[in-house]
Amino acid sequence: MEFNSIRRLLSCARRAVDDYGMIEDGDRIAVGLSGGKDSIALLCVLLDLQRFYPKRFEVCGISVSMGFEGMDYSPVADFCSECGVEYRVIKTELAHIIFDVRKESNPCSLCAKMRRGILHDAAKEMGCSKIALGHHYDDVIDTFMLNLFHEGRIGAFLPVTYLSRKDITLIRPLLYVPEKDIRYFLSKNDLPTVKNPCPEDGHTEREKMKQLINGLDREYKGLKHRIFGAMQKGGVFEMNDE
Repeated sequence: MEFNSIRRLLSCARRAVDDYGMIEDGDRIAVGLSGGKDSIALLCVLLDLQRFYPKRFEVCGISVSMGFEGMDYSPVADFCSECGVEYRVIKTELAHIIFDVRKESNPCSLCAKMRRGILHDAAKEMGCSKIALGHHYDDVIDTFMLNLFHEGRIGAFLPVTYLSRKDITLIRPLLYVPEKDIRYFLSKNDLPTVKNPCPEDGHTEREKMKQLINGLDREYKGLKHRIFGAMQKGGVFEMNDE
């Protein structure tokens, strides 16, 4: 399948993959498909990269369904089928457990932890050596600032993380890709996304931080670029934990 306007995403992703040695010969990579724009863009990038990258690798897709009523992954399944990508939806009752049973006051943290565990197990069952996540350039800056503001520590998620207990590696090929480029890419292609019915969507501390950083970047041109550069120079991406 041909994708329009993918060159910029592909260039940034290729650089990140090479800089951090994300892909090795024979890798089978599971893309965590949340149904959002970032993960579907990541799948497209990896499929395009497959065509010419010197190291041969396979790609499959996994979605973890939270169990919200009306959450339909069939458009993603159809797209994967069209692209010849093996795809699996893991159905769960996480929404019921988190919101109805436990009535969590801070549901996002528990939800993310539980979804990660389910994704890791599913990837291992599908014979994958790596999981590709759709975190992009803006996400890593937001995470860095969240850790600074709320925990008083320097850190963010890493480009490559080996999980020894699961014997699987997480990679983030979109590390250098700005969110605006992903939005532009989606505007030029008819790609499936799944509406997130979670009541917390758009009301999180991460969303507040995103709005704050975007506002500051408009006032202080190039701020995001300088923050990201400082993270690289300060060795944030070489730290041992997230």
